[in-house]
Amino acid sequence: MTPSYPLWSDEPATQDLLAFRAVAETAADAIFDDGLDPVAIGLSGAWGSGKTSVLELIKSEITERSEASDRRVLVIPTQPWLYDPGVGPKESLIAEVLGALSKEFNKEDSVGKAGLNAFKRLVRKVNWSKAVKIAAKTAITMQLPNIDDVFGLVSDEPDSLASEKGMVAFREDFEKLLSDPALAHLSRVVVLVDDLDRCLPDTVVESLEAIRLFLSAKGMSFVIAADEDRVAEAIQQKLKTEVPKNGEDPAKLYLHKIVQTTIPLPALSRFDTEAYLFLLLAKAELDGDEAAYAAFIARCDELRIGGGSLDDLEVKDSALARHLITAMRLTPILYEKFHGNPRRIKRFLNDLNVRQAVAQRRGFELEPDQVAKLMVLERILTDDFETVLGWLASNQLRDKLDDLNAAANGRAENAEKPVSETPEDETSKEDSVNKKPVAGGSEPESARDFSDTLRRWAKLPPALDASAISGYLYLAASFAKIEVIDTGLPERLRDLAVALTSSLKLDRAGVTDETLKLLPERDAQILVDHLGRRTRDQPSLQKFTVESLLRFAEQQPTTQPSVVAALKGLPVAHVTPATIIKLRPLDQEVYRPVLDAWRAGSDDQQLQTSVGIVENAWNGNGN
Repeated sequence: MTPSYPLWSDEPATQDLLAFRAVAETAADAIFDDGLDPVAIGLSGAWGSGKTSVLELIKSEITERSEASDRRVLVIPTQPWLYDPGVGPKESLIAEVLGALSKEFNKEDSVGKAGLNAFKRLVRKVNWSKAVKIAAKTAITMQLPNIDDVFGLVSDEPDSLASEKGMVAFREDFEKLLSDPALAHLSRVVVLVDDLDRCLPDTVVESLEAIRLFLSAKGMSFVIAADEDRVAEAIQQKLKTEVPKNGEDPAKLYLHKIVQTTIPLPALSRFDTEAYLFLLLAKAELDGDEAAYAAFIARCDELRIGGGSLDDLEVKDSALARHLITAMRLTPILYEKFHGNPRRIKRFLNDLNVRQAVAQRRGFELEPDQVAKLMVLERILTDDFETVLGWLASNQLRDKLDDLNAAANGRAENAEKPVSETPEDETSKEDSVNKKPVAGGSEPESARDFSDTLRRWAKLPPALDASAISGYLYLAASFAKIEVIDTGLPERLRDLAVALTSSLKLDRAGVTDETLKLLPERDAQILVDHLGRRTRDQPSLQKFTVESLLRFAEQQPTTQPSVVAALKGLPVAHVTPATIIKLRPLDQEVYRPVLDAWRAGSDDQQLQTSVGIVENAWNGNGN
């Protein structure tokens, strides 16, 4: 059964995984402070910083605090970004507030009826006709239920809110309405405004004007979650203001006349990033066990306050322990590259799970931490990703990874790497320089040429084996729409190389012995070197590539030394018995060094048995 790889929703979290409860409580303090009534509070943070989640926490905090009181707090969420463009933003926000209030009147008693009548008179002070005509009385009309039945308000007579007289009259009547006995059960009205920074300048300014309209009424509060700089830019564009050389930005002054104070949303610290990663990964593992998950959240909060680390978490479950290790490994790079942005972190994990699911279904047996390391390369270190794809394209992945690990971790370089015995072809050099797809040419790159970011990536556990990751890299390249082409191989030989490494016998048989014999010696040598590198880099292809190498040795005897070097370069751990048996009918004087290298390189019993079969055949004892 294919394992499930769940994705995390982009909707605001219902649990505080980001330690933002302190911000929510601070905002709630201001809302419940009678000395700040009415009040507009800004909640400023960049895209993806968690503003919407904080609004949900504020809503929860308000609900908790008002439960002990006889009077309820009416919370009204609104998103100007979702307003119908055919309806004025000012009218839309006013309609949201009035629509929520309309449900608070008790029509069964005289006080409620009197309050409703006062409410209707207030509604008539707004010129709704434009909105009503545009919306054609659909469900979007003012977002008020049964608009004609409740208000009977389609009228062009009232003063427009665009005039100062109309605004003053509306403010006065709205303030009286909130103090009406019919709404005595409400202590406050709190409007949570989200995504204002995503709106066009007209919507931003008109929404702020609507907020200003309500802010004279005692009991009204607004929490505006938006990037303050983006909102100020929108105001500047709408009002055509310019920042004086010496003085405050008029757009910021305008905003601060409405918003009394702004609470900046802090980016995640390194500990926060690590805890957030772990809690996201643990969520899927603890699906259904809410108590255990809540305990982990609480413990992370304790460690945060106490200055501890996630090493102090008691994790007994092996799957959760692996998630903890993954979180610890990913944190240094994600914290730095994503600047503590929760949404970017969550998107990275979603992308990671998508990659794991696709890779699993494609038959790539990779552990989650291996995929995570490759994802860091693919999605964050994009220049280095193309470099690694270049190694893959030129069949140097194994050797380059060995060199990189040696450079990054201080290990000795692999002394058994085969050395190409053929000078670089001039045509291939020209192709390698001029071809745009992944630069997989054969120019040597010494260890000191690895970028600092690539060295840092190499230090990230676990170590990666070229054989295991090559298939994934091809998949990742296709996702990124990058062509993996060995630009170091002359174009005239590329189709031939593909056929010789094909898993289809028909393709390989299409390249006849006569074709190989008639190849120029230089081209034959280039293809042998290519097949050797390909076999070393991707041993899973040896069933096909070794067959082609041996055909070259037979049809072009001058290539025999290179074929021997290529076979010796095949990682012994990946040499199959079938590959060894292919040497049985061949000249032992030529291939004895290959057999000796394979026998000396492994104690594997199957390999030793296969070597013995070949030796017996060479000694005249085989069939």
